[in-house]
Amino acid sequence: MKRHSFSSPTHDALRVGPSRITGRGLFAGRDIAARAKIGEFEGEVVAIAEARRRAACRKVVAIVELDRKALDARGMRSGFRWINHSCEPNTFMRRTKDRCEFYALRAIAKGEELTVDYGESHHEGRLRCRCGAAGCRGWI
Repeated sequence: MKRHSFSSPTHDALRVGPSRITGRGLFAGRDIAARAKIGEFEGEVVAIAEARRRAACRKVVAIVELDRKALDARGMRSGFRWINHSCEPNTFMRRTKDRCEFYALRAIAKGEELTVDYGESHHEGRLRCRCGAAGCRGWI
């Protein structure tokens, strides 16, 4: 099974823990400067059709589609597999044909949960949002 992985000093400082949003979340292990690259999504490289088949069978989806392939992070014990959705996130994703990178939208304090706006997702607007943001859209 082919895996895509990447680490950086910021990425290596991330921690997984209980989330106020849902389940487990990803937390900053140190202060992160605004606009800093935090790291990259890691996972098994699969065809998009296979990723969609897998997503349809799962309650929790940890898949990012790229240009002609997808990254499936199921089974990963750390990393961005644990980043939760927020309608008012503190990070953003930059997807290329080969990678999904995460950057800080603003300064993030050590211990703060990292969040991203999933945007268009495998949930297709059917999953109730639990982010608690003032501007919450209600659905993912």
